Amino acid sequence: MNKKISEDRLLQVILAPQVSEKSTFIAEKHEQVAFRVVVDATKTEVKAAVELLFKVQVESVQMLNVKGKNKRFGRNLGRRKDWKKAYVGLKPGQEINFAAGE
Repeated sequence: MNKKISEDRLLQVILAPQVSEKSTFIAEKHEQVAFRVVVDATKTEVKAAVELLFKVQVESVQMLNVKGKNKRFGRNLGRRKDWKKAYVGLKPGQEINFAAGE
């Protein structure tokens, strides 16, 4: 783990696992897990946070920004916030099981 990044920061980087049809397909095919992360997170922070929280070895991290959707309620227009997603590739033999309550 990188000593320059504080443990408090690492505990705040990952917000939630991103569970969808696409993320479960990617998990099965490419051994990757999708997470919703804070907007200013970096790849090294995400890697260190996943290794700290889930006790697994991370091989790669891919990040992408997701634009918020335009929504309306009646005649009121609004917009959802932009957010960031991280695809974390695990080393062969590693696994994160969210159903088991890890």
